[in-house]
Amino acid sequence: MSNQIITEIHVDLDNRDKSTALFRLFLAVPVLIFLSSFSEFADDLPGVLGGLLFLPVVLSMLFRNVYPSYVLAFNKALLELSNRVNAYVLVLTDEYPSIEENDVVSVTFPEVDAKALNRWLPLVKWFLAIPLYLVGIAYIIYAAFLTLFAWFSILFTGNYPEFCAEGVVGTIAYWNRVAGYALVLVTDEYPTFSL
Repeated sequence: MSNQIITEIHVDLDNRDKSTALFRLFLAVPVLIFLSSFSEFADDLPGVLGGLLFLPVVLSMLFRNVYPSYVLAFNKALLELSNRVNAYVLVLTDEYPSIEENDVVSVTFPEVDAKALNRWLPLVKWFLAIPLYLVGIAYIIYAAFLTLFAWFSILFTGNYPEFCAEGVVGTIAYWNRVAGYALVLVTDEYPTFSL
């Protein structure tokens, strides 16, 4: 089994709600505001990280060789919430994103043992992940086109094409693996470049 974050998103392909798909971005504003409230600086790097607790993990691993369980729980919950919001905004699901766990989105972290992780690697993981970021940007563009195609498909036929779902869910899973390696620091295993 891989030592990466595993992402599962249940996508309803048939009988989609055309009316909510049409106004999806407007309907998502309240939960987007809630999600953005976890970041103090929404227009710079901490805002991009979405409020994930990175510095406390680096410091605790570097000086104590411990990954605090409460920080791990927070990062997991925040990553799951952002995935539920992404699934809704990207029209993967018609279920409004819950601020609590639900059955639509599941994010599974690998078993985190700080003593098994390299305590110095968190200082350079962000740099080692630069190729992952570049490939991820291409995947975001690909997922944007798939989402646009799926959005029109939902509006006209009420169905979400399966190939679009696979590409968009794959992109979200890819970025979760990158976050698990470079930001959440739950693994030292370098993520694959594939969706």
